[in-house]
Amino acid sequence: MVERGEFLEHAQVFGKHSYGTPKKWLEESKAKGFDLVLEIDVQGAAQVKQKLPESIAIFILPPSRAELERRLRSRGQDADEEIARRLAKARAEIEAFGKYDYCVVNDDVDRAGLEVEAIVTALRCSSLRRRAVVENLLASFGGKD
Repeated sequence: MVERGEFLEHAQVFGKHSYGTPKKWLEESKAKGFDLVLEIDVQGAAQVKQKLPESIAIFILPPSRAELERRLRSRGQDADEEIARRLAKARAEIEAFGKYDYCVVNDDVDRAGLEVEAIVTALRCSSLRRRAVVENLLASFGGKD
């Protein structure tokens, strides 16, 4: 799929896993009038922003290094060396927060979820997204006086 250019974004993460978002997901979402929300790493987000500058990037941040380390360890999937590598990479990724449109700190999952919902709701109400609605409203008033 990579060779055929079928991904909106793709990356190899931590040297062992390859991920990607098929372009067809975006095309299908647009055709249905849906918003497409991607859960992707910083590499993927940069690729999406490059290809779709109008896209909105939300950076979900851990509340602290200590909490991130606790979460990684609680998964029980990685050795100490891998956790150390992930934490070092996390710092570099967090330093790039200015490339994102919004940042949400995930210290309380319910509140963080509400913040993401609020961002999406605000975007749906933007004058750019509502242009057709406003133009139809104006047309309902008839010609200019």
